[in-house]
Amino acid sequence: MPAPKRSRRERTDNWPQIKQWTLWPEQELYEAIRPLVLFHETAGERAKEIEVPRRTLTRKADEFEKLGMQSLFPSEEHGGARETGKTLPEEIRKLIVDLYAEMPTMSWREIAEVCYIRYGRRPDHKSVKHIATSGPPPSLQARRYQPWHQIPDPAERKLAVIRLHFEEGWSITSIAVYLDVSRPTIYATLQRWAEEGVAGLDEKSRARKGPRKVTLPVANEVRKLQENPLLGKWRMSAALARMGIEVSPTTCGRVVEANRKLYGLEKPQRQPRAKLEMPFKAVRRHQYWSCDIRYIEEHLLPDPKPVYIITVFENFSRMVLASAISPTQNQWDFLSVLAEAIRRYGAPEALVTDGGGQFYSAQALQLYDMLGIHKERIEPGEPWQNYAETLFSIQRRLADFAFAKARTWSEIQQAHRTWWINYNIERHFAHQTRQDGRHSPSEVLRGVLGRTFPEEVLSHALYATQFTRQIDRYGFVKFKHWRFYGELGLAGEDVSVWVYEGNLKVEYQATTLALYELGIEKKTGEIAEVKNPRRLETHFRSPQLDLWQISETEWILAMRRPAPVARKKPGKVIALPTQLVLPEFEATGS
Repeated sequence: MPAPKRSRRERTDNWPQIKQWTLWPEQELYEAIRPLVLFHETAGERAKEIEVPRRTLTRKADEFEKLGMQSLFPSEEHGGARETGKTLPEEIRKLIVDLYAEMPTMSWREIAEVCYIRYGRRPDHKSVKHIATSGPPPSLQARRYQPWHQIPDPAERKLAVIRLHFEEGWSITSIAVYLDVSRPTIYATLQRWAEEGVAGLDEKSRARKGPRKVTLPVANEVRKLQENPLLGKWRMSAALARMGIEVSPTTCGRVVEANRKLYGLEKPQRQPRAKLEMPFKAVRRHQYWSCDIRYIEEHLLPDPKPVYIITVFENFSRMVLASAISPTQNQWDFLSVLAEAIRRYGAPEALVTDGGGQFYSAQALQLYDMLGIHKERIEPGEPWQNYAETLFSIQRRLADFAFAKARTWSEIQQAHRTWWINYNIERHFAHQTRQDGRHSPSEVLRGVLGRTFPEEVLSHALYATQFTRQIDRYGFVKFKHWRFYGELGLAGEDVSVWVYEGNLKVEYQATTLALYELGIEKKTGEIAEVKNPRRLETHFRSPQLDLWQISETEWILAMRRPAPVARKKPGKVIALPTQLVLPEFEATGS
């Protein structure tokens, strides 16, 4: 019997010994993953035993289960080992050396990718580095393509980009660095080639496609107008339009600058304008409140008359405390908005307004005095002094578009309320430099209250004007033997009833619900009649739909309550005893 070719060894799990006995890298790899694929051990346990990364063992085991023994050998299709420098043919080694000589900033991995695109074989990036730095001398003695702007033919420039990218596999960044041009230019060239093909190699004309508006006669008219150095581009455009020449202000500005350079005209210097100090700039919360009224004339309401926005805002945080949109702008409208702001946020130290009569009425001055509010007044025609100009400028940009489209009173009220809410919670330019992260008016105010007063004090201050009533389940409020309609959707809520100059107004949260004209008896002061009742559509309307539609003439909005009838007090009644009826018995004889 012949002797065995290989001497017998004892089976062992000692990895260093197994690794010493393996003959091929593929055999060693299989021995490393064998417990995983055969005995289903975890990669973490095996990694501790043989000191191989856990992720490597997991990946190799997955590839073995998917591809079998093929996964142990080098292959580009299933992520096997890279080719080494010794197995690369001479042409690939030459390509690596030439790429490194022509483009020294190209990464080793990109050179490996170029080799794969050219020859279908991807060497390891470490081998690429070894070949490029210690290989044979390059065969290229000069650049194959000149920089972008040194190639005279536009088509040749673009062809160079296309060849380097599609045929040789260069990246966008490498092409941009090699040709000394920006990456957007390379992107645009490749995009035109993909969309237009060969037609994309031609240069696009940058000539004006439309007719020129600025002709020599037009430029000459602008030069004549420039004799007046105070005319700006806007006024110059208006002057040309008066002559029948339609040129935009921007185009006028460009022509003016060209004429200045051509004829040596001097540009008028603007007088430096010193930044004015805000006289009522607050340094603490509720130091100054401001109030102003803005007219809204652009709307689609049935009544074409302007409506008015009365706003009370706080100067330190710029927060709108109370605001109302109203068809009138009398002193009572102002007082209702101011009272609503005081109920919510307390009273300020001072109130800043212009010289409007609403702010200096006898009732308003009496309210300031009772609550200890100091009254301040801005200079005539200077609305910037109390921030009203800034506030209404923001309102014009945010809300005027919605105001102009409003067709009903409820729509314009909703647009006003949307502006109010959004303004208070959006970032404000005045707070952009704050370091505490608070940039909106509501965040800066932080819910801090001013000097608060009990409801009894406010009621006493407005005792002859404002009354508090509760809406019943039918939507009416009771006031002096009358019932006035407020809003069915606010049943159970407390509302304000304002009485002034023969008018009665039902209001909730500075929003008018209904208006009435009253006839008052001079002797008794009682309400004799109610005329011209008006119910306003608001967003407080009940979501419950009506069973049938009632016109304004059929809807009784004000009703006199029946006169109270005196009731007789029940007296003490003593019940008299009654004789019970005895039963009747028939006589019987014996």
